[in-house]
Amino acid sequence: MVFNLGLQMVDFLKHLVTGKDNETHDIGRWSWVTTTIATIAGAAWNAFHNGAMDLMGFAQAIGIISGAHGAAVMMKKDTEPDPQ
Repeated sequence: MVFNLGLQMVDFLKHLVTGKDNETHDIGRWSWVTTTIATIAGAAWNAFHNGAMDLMGFAQAIGIISGAHGAAVMMKKDTEPDPQ
């Protein structure tokens, strides 16, 4: 059961960072994932060391990241290779 869950997580991550053919890695999607993880890690670090976290600042950062990267992925959707 645990092994199957691990394979499902790897499959999920692959789908998260590849284009619509699920084979070609997309730099825009990689950038989206890494900046989101970095923002979450930074907020967690700040909350751990300061005992509090600025939720408005965090929400703004996540909103900017999602909007900018979403627009970038949307602009290049026509250049992605089609599934085979």
